[in-house]
Amino acid sequence: MQKAPLLILMRHGQSDWNKRNLFTGWVDIPLSMEGIQEALEGGRQIADIPIDVIFVSSLCRAQMTATVAMSVHKGGKVPLFSHPLEKEKKDWGKIYNPAAESSCIPVFEAWQLNERMYGQLQGLNKQETIDKYGAEQVKIWRRSYDVAPPGGESLEMTAARSIPYFAEKVAPYCKQGKNVFISAHGNSLRSIVMYLEGLTKQQVLEFEIPTGQPLIYQYQDGKWSRRS
Repeated sequence: MQKAPLLILMRHGQSDWNKRNLFTGWVDIPLSMEGIQEALEGGRQIADIPIDVIFVSSLCRAQMTATVAMSVHKGGKVPLFSHPLEKEKKDWGKIYNPAAESSCIPVFEAWQLNERMYGQLQGLNKQETIDKYGAEQVKIWRRSYDVAPPGGESLEMTAARSIPYFAEKVAPYCKQGKNVFISAHGNSLRSIVMYLEGLTKQQVLEFEIPTGQPLIYQYQDGKWSRRS
């Protein structure tokens, strides 16, 4: 009997701005050395699971996490990133060796999987922001479902882009029997978990996804179930 397809969600490892306690959002900051180690450890945990396709956000910390995690995968395949190119450049990345092409795993980049955009908080120190605006106000910006920070996105707004993308572009692969790996961010992944598990607005606010730790779901009989 064919095994039920798997969906692997992984929040990127610690970034340099995470380490410095700065709001990051859509600022494209790479992983710290600790984050690279987290990605390696997460990769070891999924090293024996066959992976057919990978999705990443447009931010390098999620892309680094995917590539570092796959560097220790036992399948021996190489992530192959797809990029939207101008018409005259579309063949620049074409592979002419079928054997080399078959040794690659397609990677699709999507801004819809980006972290919540923190607007005018981006680049600010979190503790200094609390000192300036008060702990209660910062908690509302960070932890409410439908209140956005100045010029930024709420979790509700993040879910409005990440869930439709998942349903339209990612889920069909699982429904075709393929194993999918998503490397993204705390808030975009929480939104997807909300969709998979039918969480309430309050439940999703309380749900935490550790950095670099794979969260694995199984798709069977039209339903998603989390594996322990």
